[in-house]
Amino acid sequence: MRVGVIGVGRLGSLFARILAGHPAVTELALAGSKPGSADELADELGVQSMPDADRVLAVVDAVVIAASTAAHPELVRRAAAAGLPTFCEKPIALDLATTDELIELAASAGIELQVGFQRRFDAGYVGARDLIRSGRLGDIYLVRTASHDPAPSPESFIATSGDLFRDLVIHDFDAVRFVTNREIEEVFAVGGAGFPEFEPYRAHADHGLAVGTMRLSGGSQAVFTATRHNPAGYDVRMEIFGSAGSIAVGWDARMPLRSIEPGSPPAPIAPYCDFLDRFSPAYRAEMHAFVDLVLKGTDNVCPPHEARAAFVVALAAGRSAAQGRPVPVSEIT
Repeated sequence: MRVGVIGVGRLGSLFARILAGHPAVTELALAGSKPGSADELADELGVQSMPDADRVLAVVDAVVIAASTAAHPELVRRAAAAGLPTFCEKPIALDLATTDELIELAASAGIELQVGFQRRFDAGYVGARDLIRSGRLGDIYLVRTASHDPAPSPESFIATSGDLFRDLVIHDFDAVRFVTNREIEEVFAVGGAGFPEFEPYRAHADHGLAVGTMRLSGGSQAVFTATRHNPAGYDVRMEIFGSAGSIAVGWDARMPLRSIEPGSPPAPIAPYCDFLDRFSPAYRAEMHAFVDLVLKGTDNVCPPHEARAAFVVALAAGRSAAQGRPVPVSEIT
């Protein structure tokens, strides 16, 4: 199978390396945001570098879109026009109207569109999902999530990422739905950027940190915390409290949180430094699943309607933070 990767930043480069080592991928073509930007990676991997996205789309059987978020819609349109199965990093667009347009376009073109929510491929989140479905946790009372970045993003990224909810917390919204098999019906979010480290976010009317609550279908409740600056390391977790037991995802020897209780283990020597470090196995599984989706017709673990559902919750959270009130998700849809 011939695969193209458009966008060769940190994540696109990881995808390219994974695909270059996949036994079913016979050819790999790369394109960056500027002519020549993929040349060094292509030379390293022994694959083709193309001058632009259109050249990639003309010679491949499937495409992986890992370019900047603002470029996603046009690249998905071009991939659909070429009839190519497509993997696109989240979100596929920064507004709901364009998101719906692209979902309809992919359906009309008859192409598979897998959206990049890598936590659906992480062993911990999948294990939690399986435990809930087995009934071994009983009724799910509470869910608690945390997404804490180690360092603020470059301002060039902040300007185009959407906001904290659409870029970061959207992963928690998707994970809650994926793991619990419950819908998020209402969200109440409070954001802030009142510290010097968050000045670039404040300049773009964004948040450097946020907390919130979610009301889930079936009577369950959930809470989330998120921040763009956690100098202890990259900290992403989920805790689930049920009538028959409680579990945690992401609680391992590298979790960047230390207890000060007497006799507790010391702080990790090598905490997770970023999302690539924490989720590298999940990204590998995600890319392998995309190849299987194209070649074998296996299930799409993250189809666009699932990505849309998380995106709608992110929009509701943004509205809640702006207006200071709980927002029913149905108000957005």
